[in-house]
Amino acid sequence: MVSFGGGKTPSMDNKEYWDNGNHLWVTSKDMKYSYITNSLMKITDKALEVMTIYEKGTLLVVTRSGILRHTLPLSILEKPATVNQDLKTISPHIQELSEYLYVVIKANEHFILKEYHKDGTTVDSIDFDKFRCLPIPLAPIAEQKRIIVETKRWFALIDQVEQGKVDLQTTIKQAKSKILGLAIHGKLVPQDLNDEPAIELLKRINPDFTPCDNGHYTQLPEGWAICKMKQITSITNGKSQKNVETLNGIYPIYGSGGVIGRANQYLCIAGSTIIGRKGTINNPIFVEEHFWNVDTAFGLKANDAILDKYLYYFCLSFDFSKLDKSTAMPSLTKTSIGNVLIPIPPYKEQERIVAKIDMVLDTMNEILRAV
Repeated sequence: MVSFGGGKTPSMDNKEYWDNGNHLWVTSKDMKYSYITNSLMKITDKALEVMTIYEKGTLLVVTRSGILRHTLPLSILEKPATVNQDLKTISPHIQELSEYLYVVIKANEHFILKEYHKDGTTVDSIDFDKFRCLPIPLAPIAEQKRIIVETKRWFALIDQVEQGKVDLQTTIKQAKSKILGLAIHGKLVPQDLNDEPAIELLKRINPDFTPCDNGHYTQLPEGWAICKMKQITSITNGKSQKNVETLNGIYPIYGSGGVIGRANQYLCIAGSTIIGRKGTINNPIFVEEHFWNVDTAFGLKANDAILDKYLYYFCLSFDFSKLDKSTAMPSLTKTSIGNVLIPIPPYKEQERIVAKIDMVLDTMNEILRAV
């Protein structure tokens, strides 16, 4: 009734595979819709020679991703495409079966996530050998069509509700961005002229400290200073996950996409901010315990001049993607992060800023949890 397949990632080091590519290469990041018509990244004709292309009507299912803890992403191709190694493909021998199979698999989502979850791996995954044996109740063609029509009607109503949630999330995301922008420009909390100027604290920590040119922040409040990230943070390179012992680990392992396992040792100390180095490069994460970071992420730890949370909130407000100079997979360098200019308020004002942001974000998150 169907054929199964998979995919892979063409070498990122070979520009002939990626530059000006126009063929869809679908990854888990694209699996947000019922129908796939585009992909974030595309491959060239040259890369297509080493890939398998799947036709319109093929079902795609994510089988390796942290999202499998609660959701089974499933989509139908609307255009021919290739896929990466985190996806499996289901190609019906009769294309008209695609939408019916979609409904059946979605109906079994919770069962699949519970019974077919693969244990003993650092990344959540589905045992695809078990998945292939999922029993499919095969209705007559006419009834399949009626089932599809009815489910589409209900899905449309659900989509309306979900869109309302998305609109609210978008509004709150924009509000968070505005709050963070006000904070790093000294407009979120009032200044206190009795606060020790930031430059005095910076020079007390490092007598040779020299502030940066204030040209980028001409409206900098009284008592603030500008410096480079490398002057007030330690930036720790991650190491390959192959080098970390994960058995009975007690520390989280962080990559560019978040927690991916646990280790029995650590590289970075609590209070650090994770910045993705490769792949996901604009997703800062604040870590409140010691952790190991893999080679897709940097760990940033503030020195005594700034609060850990102030550094984190600055990173949330900063668009690290504009530092990306790559032509294929998004990536950052330690040098590019180290040269980022960061405004430093007096220490007491940092405390007020962090307290205010914490309070506002907590309120917004409560609203999101309520919908």
